[in-house]
Amino acid sequence: MISFAAMALFAPFLAPYNPAALDLAHRLAAPSHLHWLGTDELGRDILSRVIWGARLSLTVAISVVGLSFFLGLVFGGIAGYYGRWLDVSINTFLMNAFLALPGILLAIAFVAFLGPGLLNLILALSIGGWVGYARLVRAQVLAVREREFVEAARAVGASDLRIFTRHILPNILQPLIVQAAIGMAGAVLAEATLSFLGLGVPPPAASWGSMLNDARPFLFDAPHLVIFPAIAVMLCVLSFNFLGDALRDYLDPRTRLIVGL
Repeated sequence: MISFAAMALFAPFLAPYNPAALDLAHRLAAPSHLHWLGTDELGRDILSRVIWGARLSLTVAISVVGLSFFLGLVFGGIAGYYGRWLDVSINTFLMNAFLALPGILLAIAFVAFLGPGLLNLILALSIGGWVGYARLVRAQVLAVREREFVEAARAVGASDLRIFTRHILPNILQPLIVQAAIGMAGAVLAEATLSFLGLGVPPPAASWGSMLNDARPFLFDAPHLVIFPAIAVMLCVLSFNFLGDALRDYLDPRTRLIVGL
């Protein structure tokens, strides 16, 4: 995980070549001391494109998870805190309407309608991603809103906003942080999927999904075009899943108690 973050932050310094620079004289070159991961069908350095692809994937993942987290916190918090008709409207109708269709289909339809681009890609993936956070927030708020410390804050005249931000939110963050870490893996995979379908960030931007799409005609002649971007996607998704599991074990006091025993 740290390696991918470093690749994203320091891509201009780590990439040995310009990821968009063409070198047709060395197209489809195998890995060598000049190009450690070889070159693609246009002679572009694959290592440089993998490094810059990490920046794009993590940018999309952080933006999608951040926007989905915020929307889920707002809608789920309102539904769980106020209940009654607001809960019925948001949970029964709004959330279920978004859950009726797979998120990837909503994203494909959104990008196909507005066109490819970084902003459209982030919005498209956030459309279906916020529902999972909203349902988790709602469930956590329902469990916490009747606790004694919340009743005490309400009794002394604290506003609803202060009660939620100062008393409820700190007590429900643990599962949300774990969900966000695992959601990063899903966002990376979804971005690669849309880019593979030609609905991601348009060329010449380096994207792992678009690299896999461009490499399909050369699967047997130059398999390194497929192998290295696929490994990058796999390792990035795997690292976020491991991070989510580690955070869950670390933030759960019951797990720490068992380990201590």
